[in-house]
Amino acid sequence: MHHLSEQEIIRRDNLTKLKDAGVEAYPSESFDVNAFCKDVKDQFKDGDTTFQSVSMAGRLMSRRIMGKASFAELQDSSGRIQIYISRDDICPEDDKTLYNDVFKKWLDLGDFIGIKGFAFYTQMGECTIHVTELKVLSKSLRPLPVVKVDDTGKVHDAFTDPEMRYRQRYVDLIVNPEVRETFKQRTAMYTSMRNYLNERGYLEVETPILQPLYGGAAARPFTTHHNTLDMKLYLRIANELYLKRLIVGGFDGVYEFSKDFRNEGMSRFHNPEFTQIELYVAYKDYQWMMNLVEEMVEKVAIDLHGTSKVKVGENIIDFKRPWKRYTMYEAIEHFTGVDISQMNEDQLRDTARKMHVHVDNTMGKGKLIDEIFGEKCEDQLIQPTFITDYPVEMSPLAKRHPSKPGLVERFEAICNKKEIANAFSELNDPIDQRKRFEEQLDLGKRGDSEAMVLDEDFLRALEYGMPPTAGLGIGMDRLAMIMTNQNSIQEVLFFPQMKAEKE
Repeated sequence: MHHLSEQEIIRRDNLTKLKDAGVEAYPSESFDVNAFCKDVKDQFKDGDTTFQSVSMAGRLMSRRIMGKASFAELQDSSGRIQIYISRDDICPEDDKTLYNDVFKKWLDLGDFIGIKGFAFYTQMGECTIHVTELKVLSKSLRPLPVVKVDDTGKVHDAFTDPEMRYRQRYVDLIVNPEVRETFKQRTAMYTSMRNYLNERGYLEVETPILQPLYGGAAARPFTTHHNTLDMKLYLRIANELYLKRLIVGGFDGVYEFSKDFRNEGMSRFHNPEFTQIELYVAYKDYQWMMNLVEEMVEKVAIDLHGTSKVKVGENIIDFKRPWKRYTMYEAIEHFTGVDISQMNEDQLRDTARKMHVHVDNTMGKGKLIDEIFGEKCEDQLIQPTFITDYPVEMSPLAKRHPSKPGLVERFEAICNKKEIANAFSELNDPIDQRKRFEEQLDLGKRGDSEAMVLDEDFLRALEYGMPPTAGLGIGMDRLAMIMTNQNSIQEVLFFPQMKAEKE
């Protein structure tokens, strides 16, 4: 147990005093709420007959005691409101304990209380609840970080240290209400996308997180062990191969909001667990899917902000369709002046080095092109842009381009310098797919720790026949960062992964 601070000792002492006076600090019965701070403040007009019998609950956030009456502040999930408490209103004739001792002495800031009363405006013009009943609902044994504002308006002791905020998100949410808004918007983004896909008749499904073989992306997995089956299992890095099995099984369109796990570095853009939506639609191709992505993401922006324009950092990003499009080779030529489309592996390695792009000998053709693109092009792409027609070596699960040898039907959507979506016309030729998996095995032998493994059951599924299919993955955390104007992934995850806390 941690060493108690002076404040914590006082609070525990107050808890004992409440108990000794017969006041239950953690009562079991429910407290019915019929009004919220924000609604009262937004809707109550002086002289109205509304809000004359409110029942509200929340945390006590400040208190100004003036003898027999006091002003305090109540905070609920919607915001804060001033409350007015008079001793003679809340106490029976003979016993003044509830005001003189419970409210004035033994309650602490952060404690939960329930109040009943009516709304009015003070002479200062502040919307206030006149309290007629008060009940203790839960005692807080640790003090909240107190934000002090001095005479010059400067804020002191605000709870702003990111490490503390992410580790103790529950405190962050109490004292930094704008953080709650970010997460409400994140949920609204999911709702918007679900509605869009459900209206088109696509089925939301769930597929395994524990997989005997990991696949569907290039990444290092987390490994675990199942005792009863005595077998190694992996946390999924993607759900692609399972969703394609469902297309083989006869569904026309399936999607899943998939929590995926990749055992790699952490950064402002990477958390070891993250969420993607993956969508597969039969009889469609990547060109069709590009139009869907533009339409769906434009809708998300409008649903969240009322406009297709979203402020992100210094920029205004406009999701209005149509988005700009480049092939991958066009993008590299556009931003570097070099046409790499005819180069072999050695020429690519030399070109990358001349451009001061870090490469090494384990990298095959696909990885080299990816590094050049990542270093020289991605940072130039602020407005949403589609990059299409990738080299086959970079895309082991995508269909070959019918008229461009060596390329596949694939696109990525890049926005605010980062990939937010990846999609292909899915490879449905089982013989070509086996060959590509075997090439991945070779890359693994060369030292590429992210190369894919061969999945015999997935190949068996393809051998039963998969219709032409368009597939899509969108990184939900990255999209949330853009849609809520946050510059790190940790700001859009309630509980980002942290290094172990020091004792």
